[in-house]
Amino acid sequence: MDNYKTSYLLILFLLLLGACVSTKKIHKKVNKTFHFSSDNHFTGIMVYDPELKDTIVQYNSSKYFTPASNVKIFTLYTALKLLADEVPALKYFISNDTTYIEGTGDPSFLHPKFKDSTAYNFIKASKYIALNLDNFYEETFGPGWAWEDYDFSFAPERNALPLYGNVICLTNNEDARVYPKYFETNIEFNSKGRYRDRNENKFYIDSLGKDTLYIPYITKDSVILALLKDELKKEIILKSPFPKGTKKTLLGMSRDSLAKEMMQQSDNFIAEQFLILGSSTISDSLSSKKTIDYMLENYLMDLNQMPRWVDGSGLSRYNLFSPASIVHVLNAMYSEYPKERLLNIFAVGGESGTIKEWYNGNPTPYIYAKTGTLGNNHCLSGYLKTDSGKTLIFSIMNNHFKQPVSEIKLRMQELLAYIKVNY
Repeated sequence: MDNYKTSYLLILFLLLLGACVSTKKIHKKVNKTFHFSSDNHFTGIMVYDPELKDTIVQYNSSKYFTPASNVKIFTLYTALKLLADEVPALKYFISNDTTYIEGTGDPSFLHPKFKDSTAYNFIKASKYIALNLDNFYEETFGPGWAWEDYDFSFAPERNALPLYGNVICLTNNEDARVYPKYFETNIEFNSKGRYRDRNENKFYIDSLGKDTLYIPYITKDSVILALLKDELKKEIILKSPFPKGTKKTLLGMSRDSLAKEMMQQSDNFIAEQFLILGSSTISDSLSSKKTIDYMLENYLMDLNQMPRWVDGSGLSRYNLFSPASIVHVLNAMYSEYPKERLLNIFAVGGESGTIKEWYNGNPTPYIYAKTGTLGNNHCLSGYLKTDSGKTLIFSIMNNHFKQPVSEIKLRMQELLAYIKVNY
């Protein structure tokens, strides 16, 4: 028994000694790669070994950064904690021959990419429909969003009952095809310098070329009602408040399928609607702020640096997160959910999503991560598989640089590849 103990302690000592040597080498590499003494921008790094529960390297890891789409890591955790395997598509109750319906924020309803027909078939089969659109308690744009982004595809409005991803689609052919067709008469073929009028659903197209355009539409109640009537070919009325009745939840498409699209393609619309969906599970009043507050008070109360968290997508520059807080949430997900299922949701270096052209493992992937990019800011956080068989958790955040973002990515790629080989 004593010999067994001695052997065990010797092996443990050698492992720790090897880890210590590796950590020192990585520290030197970090300093050399990012030139902290001479750089004129702000960088934060944290690399963590979840098996040893040990921080391998950290620099400015407790400082606050603009995270951009790294916020979606918190949004993913929210979706995993608050939503079932199938997301709530609608809430409803039936009284006499009328079906009373209100939205939950489900982003998949009539979305051309997902083809989920659950809500469509349910409403279509109902005899009379009364619709409540007064359960959304926020502005359609998130706090701190850039107002001039209103007609860009990456910034659709938020609401309780999204339709078609809250964008119209224009494809180039002899007569520009419009989807949904309801907006056909709203298209003008001349250049206004913008794709859409600021305050009306009037769309301005000069030349589509070979591209497909996605343009957000204004999601006011009258538009939602008209779109539903046109799609379903049946009468629907707005009704608020509803008469008293016990609401049921209609479950829709796979949560993980939506999450994968959000994380791999950095889909801002899904991210925003995930927070609204989350609020539908804790309240009848839909609000992303309600969801954020609930997560911080119930599942993230042990964060050492409480973030300033204002939206689901990271479009807002009001957001402030530290590398350590991002690693904390990545570690929570890693410990709470099956590893392969979790990694399958993230973009894969050299293979898929926003890092398809970067971090090639050659021959096997080693980076599973989420990017975050705004003007002068670029972040990457996720999981790293080393050649020794370990899985590490990391967050690298870069703010306020003026050089091309490709230079920042090259540094990060160099560092992560070095850790892969040397830890």
